[in-house]
Amino acid sequence: MKVTAVKTKLLEANKNTLTEVLAESIDTLTEGSVVAISSKVVSLCEGNVLSLRDISKDELIKKEADCFIPKEYSKYGVYLTIKNGMLVPSAGVDESNTNGYYVMWPKEPQKSANYCWEFLREKFGLKKIGVIITDSTTSPLKWGVTGKAIAHCGFAAINSKIGENDLFKKTLRQTRINIADGLAASAVLCMGESVEQTPVAIIEDVPFVNFQDRVPTEEELKFLRISIKDDLYAPLLENAPWKT
Repeated sequence: MKVTAVKTKLLEANKNTLTEVLAESIDTLTEGSVVAISSKVVSLCEGNVLSLRDISKDELIKKEADCFIPKEYSKYGVYLTIKNGMLVPSAGVDESNTNGYYVMWPKEPQKSANYCWEFLREKFGLKKIGVIITDSTTSPLKWGVTGKAIAHCGFAAINSKIGENDLFKKTLRQTRINIADGLAASAVLCMGESVEQTPVAIIEDVPFVNFQDRVPTEEELKFLRISIKDDLYAPLLENAPWKT
């Protein structure tokens, strides 16, 4: 697998369209590539921002979250939230590299991913191409952030190994590989987290990616999410002091 971070111009809220950024930043794209785009870039281009003067961060997080654990429970004063079926801090609200704005996740990240996929396919005349919209988040019991995919398009996000045999002919019963998140982690690592100015990455040589000549179906997207009661970590999540 090869990951190449792409330098863009300095991006600010409401000053560029998403297609302008992609067209100006990506010169060539080959068949079988996946393009990773920072969710912050998508939101800046789409205008999903609010001035720091217009609302408090606490109020905005509560508004953006599907549910949240009050920050008083956190040693660090951080809201732990569920947003779009994902466990994330602060409902994805960010204020770094924004020049005076709070930046939220894209309003419809899947729609944005589909739009970018269609644009890049047409621009470069490709059939096998993928798009992921990424963000960085923490992992329980570990320091540091890693990339996650908040939307994908053009490939199967999950590779199931259920029913296959391991090296000793034992049948696999639960093994599923999250391709979208794995790609996102690699891309975000190369894109950086501070002053790199490389919020786009091109991922190539990915023989494990099953490309699809269409956008994801509703059934496929629904399959990516697990309800709290069915989650492996249900004993923790079900007993957390969630508020809506």
